[in-house]
Amino acid sequence: MTEPREALLVGEELEREYRTGPEVVRVLRGVSITVRAGEVVALVGASGVGKSTLLHLLGALDRPSAGRVLFQGEDLFARNEAGLARYRQHEVGFVFQFYNLLGEMSALENAMLPALIARCPRREARERAAAALAEVGLGDRLRHRPGEMSGGEQQRVAIARALMNGPRIILADEPTGNLDQATGQEIVELLFRVQRERAMTLLLITHEPRLAARCDEQLRMADGRLYQPVVAGPRLAAPASGGGA
Repeated sequence: MTEPREALLVGEELEREYRTGPEVVRVLRGVSITVRAGEVVALVGASGVGKSTLLHLLGALDRPSAGRVLFQGEDLFARNEAGLARYRQHEVGFVFQFYNLLGEMSALENAMLPALIARCPRREARERAAAALAEVGLGDRLRHRPGEMSGGEQQRVAIARALMNGPRIILADEPTGNLDQATGQEIVELLFRVQRERAMTLLLITHEPRLAARCDEQLRMADGRLYQPVVAGPRLAAPASGGGA
């Protein structure tokens, strides 16, 4: 019998409220989630149900109104701002739907940013960024700016940037949502390959049922709540026919 994997990232009874004038909008309503080390987890649900908000809390990009986020058993928001910054810089990599690249910078410079922010020497940051870009298939595009690259290439730069500081977990918010089907499939295969080769954890938001079915676990959100659904699909096995996210 396989030993259960350790809980890497846990959300406990997470609430998130926003005020718009006198009105209080409850986005998350007591969400609890456990993401285990080395797993690929899909978070599915309609637009506006709180998926991105949950990802932002787990990545310490936002604070919960109530509840806790635990990373390897430690309460993240008991840290000071410097401690939260170290978590974002070294433990988590972020991949977004719209890439979030800086247009005036080359692919190499965009990928270098997390290492430079973490005060890595510039020469080392450059070497690591070049290696990460080669890992995602862009070794010959280092000096191209985002405007000179396709959407799929820009997302590859974003993935290389997410990998720069050797994170334990990648949080990917609709990483194929701005891409055509064929390019989206290429990005999916890249994410799965990187996750497997680096023995990382991957939590991704997707609207694509066939992509979700390939993950170790599928979690469904509705009305600010999280539901344990769906039987997990075959471990990272390719779908029967083409089609990405």
